[in-house]
Amino acid sequence: MIRGLALRRSGFLAALLIASVAAIWLHEAMRPVYPHLVYITGWGLLALMLVLTGYNARKKLTFLPLLSSRVWFQIHVYLGLFTGLAFLLHLQWRFPTGWFEITLAAMFAGVTLSGIAGWWLSRLLPKRLTTAGGEVPYDRIPVIRRDLRSQAEALVLSAIPTAKATTLADFYTARLAVFFAGPANFRAHAFGSRRPLAALLDAFTEVNRFLSPAEKETSAQLAQLVRQKDALDFHRAVQLLLKTWLFVHIPLTYGLLVFSFVHVVLVYAFAGGAR
Repeated sequence: MIRGLALRRSGFLAALLIASVAAIWLHEAMRPVYPHLVYITGWGLLALMLVLTGYNARKKLTFLPLLSSRVWFQIHVYLGLFTGLAFLLHLQWRFPTGWFEITLAAMFAGVTLSGIAGWWLSRLLPKRLTTAGGEVPYDRIPVIRRDLRSQAEALVLSAIPTAKATTLADFYTARLAVFFAGPANFRAHAFGSRRPLAALLDAFTEVNRFLSPAEKETSAQLAQLVRQKDALDFHRAVQLLLKTWLFVHIPLTYGLLVFSFVHVVLVYAFAGGAR
């Protein structure tokens, strides 16, 4: 399976390179002799954008036997890269002028860059989730977090009568209450850093010096809950990243389409179209 995926990826990459070279050669060959080439590249670019936008609809039609979702995603990625080249050819390698062209180009760049970011995230983050032991349903995360907090607070309170001291409770209030109260360490989890967890576990080592044997047992259970909460925060951060880039990429895509159609209308209204 892995070999087949690598071969398919190599095939798509080869097709992208061949198509890119052919497009550049054809564009440069036609450019001196066909003054209205920009109209052809413009319509071609719009067609490519519509095909790419259709991928979002294809994801919702899972019952259709039209290749696997993985293959469609790869087609979307490589066709998106080719569309970036088509955009440069349409611009004829020049920087856009005027506020409308600059806005349109900025939106296209935003769609392209967010798409590349999404492709990178979709390759990296699912592997992290698998390493962490599978995926926790996103809508279950707040429920699980509240349960972990309740368990932690119950543990701390149960230690007070036994130890006749509030050392562990004070430690919880000072270092762990905020941690268990809500999501934590998003940035660290996004970059794969375990430093915040290590810092909390080091704090446990420090406070254990002042605890009785019974309290140390409770402290060990509390530390295990901290690990579970940290893992839960990791799942939340990773899944939120995977969701967030779509909330950037998809609205930008539809906004780009709207601006593109307006661009077509303006071109044909004020330039008279290709003659």
